[in-house]
Amino acid sequence: MRYRTLGGSGLRVPELILGAMTFGEQGGVGAPLPECRRMLDLDAEAGGNMIDTAVNYRGGASEEFLGELLRGRRESFVLGTKYSVSRNPADPNAAGNHRKNLRASLETSLRRLRTDHVDVYWVHMWDRDTPIEETMRALDDAVQAGKVLYVGISDAPAWVVARANTLAQWHGWSPFIGLQVPYSLLQRDVERELLPMAEALGIGVTAWSPLGGGVLSGKYTRPDGTAARGRLSADSLSERDHAVARVVQEVADGLGTTPSQVAIAWVMSRSRAVHPIVGARDVDQLRDNLAAADLVLPPEAVTRLEEATGFTLGFPGDFIAQNSPWVFGSALVAPDAAPR
Repeated sequence: MRYRTLGGSGLRVPELILGAMTFGEQGGVGAPLPECRRMLDLDAEAGGNMIDTAVNYRGGASEEFLGELLRGRRESFVLGTKYSVSRNPADPNAAGNHRKNLRASLETSLRRLRTDHVDVYWVHMWDRDTPIEETMRALDDAVQAGKVLYVGISDAPAWVVARANTLAQWHGWSPFIGLQVPYSLLQRDVERELLPMAEALGIGVTAWSPLGGGVLSGKYTRPDGTAARGRLSADSLSERDHAVARVVQEVADGLGTTPSQVAIAWVMSRSRAVHPIVGARDVDQLRDNLAAADLVLPPEAVTRLEEATGFTLGFPGDFIAQNSPWVFGSALVAPDAAPR
């Protein structure tokens, strides 16, 4: 496993991040503690050192499992968890990004994780009703208290993230060093605003669902036509889903690898800022996913995969690209020559 610094920080994290959303059996589709131990050990043996969880994953079992599994080796891992999701639907202040929920959620996570600090504390989703100034100041207070080392944000508009980091710069608060977003061949929306923003501002990107909710794992393109367990059935997928999954399978067959590895390797190839989050329900799945770190897709494979998605930037990206030669004439600078 190769390492990169996460965003503009000095924190060393691997190319692939272990997702712990499956740690715990609540809901009937997670993994029991012994299997989670085997997955964590496998990830560590492969060079992985960052784990992603949240206060609400598996009703809290994910954090509780990690608290047990990390005993005696906590400092060898970059541990990240999230808050925002309700801890109690009957309590209006047990959710959101305000100071009160942040404090209560953080204390809950620290207790479950059996640690005195979180390495990266993520805002799980933008809260329209909480001023971003309040969130950034409350996060910085947690950093100043030593309970959080770095902060990040998940599932938010680009303008919110940019404004938040501008406020942090003005006030000397801790900025977001990470952005967590869904990113796969089936969902490329982040290429319009979020990914360019992250690259321009020096924010690392951790990409969740790089397999498109399992659609790109190969379970819907197997010769026997059977699909592994999951939230979706083959009949519930769109024609586009099936078409992209078939191309991923064909590319994998041509390269002698698996569809999961192709899909994850494509996400990794898009930008050095991107770190896919790989989750699994058992060791075999995780071993297959981790092998994507060693797969380099040939250019013709990348082109074929991207053409299958039918993705366009839309306005203003496509408009600017199409009209720049007319607007700027000889003053136009080639993209590969422009400073970044």
